[in-house]
Amino acid sequence: METKPFLIALDLDGTLLKDDKTISPYSKEIISKAKAAGHIVCIATGRPFRSSSIYYDELNLDTPIVNFNGAYVHHPKDDSWGSYHTTLDLEVVKQIIDVAEEHHLHNVLAEIIDDVYFHYHDEKMIDVFSMGNPDIKIGDLRQNLGNDVTSILIHAAEEDVEKIRNYLSDVHAEVVDHRRWAAPWHVIEIIRAGMNKAIGLEKISSYYNIPSERIIAFGDEDNDLEMLTYAGQGVAMGNAITKLKGVANKETKTNEEDGVAHYLKNTLGL
Repeated sequence: METKPFLIALDLDGTLLKDDKTISPYSKEIISKAKAAGHIVCIATGRPFRSSSIYYDELNLDTPIVNFNGAYVHHPKDDSWGSYHTTLDLEVVKQIIDVAEEHHLHNVLAEIIDDVYFHYHDEKMIDVFSMGNPDIKIGDLRQNLGNDVTSILIHAAEEDVEKIRNYLSDVHAEVVDHRRWAAPWHVIEIIRAGMNKAIGLEKISSYYNIPSERIIAFGDEDNDLEMLTYAGQGVAMGNAITKLKGVANKETKTNEEDGVAHYLKNTLGL
């Protein structure tokens, strides 16, 4: 009897990736076995495609990928699959920049798929964002942005982060969703309201005709909440935040202990 395939959705940072941002040989081996057994493996990450493509290639994937927490979904190897790009309205972006300037924030960055726009010059942040060699433009975003944007990042002083988030919730709740990055970064990430990884995963699962009960999704942070709730098996990493462990119906070892691989090996009998 042929077993029905599972769709396996992998978050990268803190989940599939070890703390040094590599995939362990054991994880690679188990994922490769899962694919050989007919299961479908995809990546669902907050990262842009340019800084997740090395992992996509390393796992030899041939599936659509969810980037920017669902704001951009496409198939790197099949243009006919379509691409789904859900953007922030440029006027809202400009209002947010005005507020950022009033509060003397460190910087505001805008990303349009794989192009990065910096409001102010910033060596340290440019270094962080240079993975995948994006086109980087520096200067007043209100002048430089000609298109609606995928995502905005606000880099602020630690004590300002909550103030700015309150402003976003009060003024722009209808149109934006925001979350803060994990330490050490005091960064607020903003995407279009209603976007999350589950929305991207839904597009992929309907393409492969796989019902949610045959989806296994792994994550560790607040941007994985919807995806783990949507999946029949929502697996929280051992290192996941408490809130995520609360919505997950399964748990595994930490990202340093090959949690993804252990779970897949046991559950799929690899």
